[in-house]
Amino acid sequence: MGFYMSIPLFNYTCSKTFEDYPCCHRQWKHPGHCRFIHGYSRSFTCWFAAEELDEFGFVVDFSGLRPLEERLREQFDHTFLVNFDDPLLPQWEELNKKGAIDLRIMQNVGMESSSKLVWEWANTLLFERDEGRSCCWRVEARENFSNAARFEETPHWFSLES
Repeated sequence: MGFYMSIPLFNYTCSKTFEDYPCCHRQWKHPGHCRFIHGYSRSFTCWFAAEELDEFGFVVDFSGLRPLEERLREQFDHTFLVNFDDPLLPQWEELNKKGAIDLRIMQNVGMESSSKLVWEWANTLLFERDEGRSCCWRVEARENFSNAARFEETPHWFSLES
């Protein structure tokens, strides 16, 4: 039996890439070198969809994505990301208080989870602004040229029916 991937079909799509968010993290449970602090300049590409274009002829007006870009910068620009269950969390919090790191505590710092988090942020913004006319159906989180992860899902509130 072959591999089959269902790709949603939308009338209109577009994408926007947000680049250069240098941050570091560690996957403390990993038995290999990923348990050590290491960093990347993360980037995120969001794919948007709509059945009808807005009054300006856009799926998504990119200038209206500034709140998402600000949230990405706040979370990932020159920050230290740790999982909420990192056993060194008290030490990281102390270093944060001393101004040595800019700590962000996450459910999971991995690129797969980061792509889902950005997908949630994008869809919250779009639903509040466009009332379901457009959605984000895919986010790719990239840690470098070679490594990326994606989260793909059409939000339950986005209907393909006119």
